[in-house]
Amino acid sequence: MVELKAQTPFGDLLPLHIGDMTVAARDLGQLTVLGVFDRAGLSKALEAAHGVALPEPLQSTAEGDAQCLWFGREEALLVGPTPDEALAKHAALVDVSDGWAVAELQGPGAEDVLARLAPVDLRDSVFEPGDTLRSQLREMPASITRTETGFLLMVYRSMAATLVQELRRAMEAVASRR
Repeated sequence: MVELKAQTPFGDLLPLHIGDMTVAARDLGQLTVLGVFDRAGLSKALEAAHGVALPEPLQSTAEGDAQCLWFGREEALLVGPTPDEALAKHAALVDVSDGWAVAELQGPGAEDVLARLAPVDLRDSVFEPGDTLRSQLREMPASITRTETGFLLMVYRSMAATLVQELRRAMEAVASRR
């Protein structure tokens, strides 16, 4: 009988070190999309259950191991904990943990790498820690969040190898110029 083994989205493709930059896989715990239909009620329920407020567009909120990212119009992503049942009164809850690949890009030049891949301004003077957005990374739909140390990049799991390939090319180009 065949023995199946669970694999991370990136397998052995990460970590990747080029120049002073690093890309590493991140396990954020459970990822739950919140399809908002009662914004005020959901925000109160999130704060009561997980200590995080429902974020404004292009923002994120965090408390302890719980984080909530703006994820699109009338959508948020609860990162970390299993959602409290009280949230279901105010939003549709969808566990998408297995559908996303998450990596963190760090180091000097990370902004330059993403400038080659994303059609948005991610300079620290414009895109501060806690800011988040949905955009394209080359041809891949992605969620990009600035952390205190770099960028959290989320793409569909099926695009994990493509993300690594695109990051590698951009990192090599940026490193060659330094």
